Amino acid sequence: MNQANWTAVDDYFCQLLVPEDEALRAAVRDSDAASLPAHQVAPNQGKLLQLLAQICGARRILEIGTLGGYSTIWMARALPADGQLVSLEFNPQYAEVARRNIDRAGLSDKVDIRIGRAGDLLPLLASEGGAPFDLIFIDADKPNNPLYLDWALKLARPGTLIIGDNVVRNGAVVDPASDDANVQGVRRFSELMAANPRLSATALQTVGSKGWDGFSLARVMA
Repeated sequence: MNQANWTAVDDYFCQLLVPEDEALRAAVRDSDAASLPAHQVAPNQGKLLQLLAQICGARRILEIGTLGGYSTIWMARALPADGQLVSLEFNPQYAEVARRNIDRAGLSDKVDIRIGRAGDLLPLLASEGGAPFDLIFIDADKPNNPLYLDWALKLARPGTLIIGDNVVRNGAVVDPASDDANVQGVRRFSELMAANPRLSATALQTVGSKGWDGFSLARVMA
């Protein structure tokens, strides 16, 4: 099997089960036109995020790493009328593209994009004293994943689902001697989940149009 096969299988399931509408297609087009990196989730992965949000009855979602807002749209569509999604983005250009994409999708009333370093924004978010988040999607700079997990736990409740994206790194995650800061960030993130008695976690490797990677799932138990 190779990348062409993986992409063909993704295309088959996406065409059958995950039809994109114009707002989603336009979000990808506009992100490409603005030269954003093509790091958004695949359509079937976006639908998975949406289903997970619906399964856990999410009313408040936290996304760390907005990019062009593609995954944001998928998840925000799972929210009830009074639901809210807070998305943190370091790059102002990316955030502006995301805001346009989210506005076109008719979701501006549900999505709050905040610009800055997540490490600075997360303490501010915690100080606001809002309700805990029901789902937290971590998809930003991997070296800081351990920090993001720490704050996710502070902003969570029992039952909150924490999802970590891009945790396989083309298989490099198994190399303890890797000099790649992204790999080491993911490894430490995984080790912290394993060691935390508040979490019940797993991770899955995936192949598809986005290559060989995977995601972690952790449920806050207490």
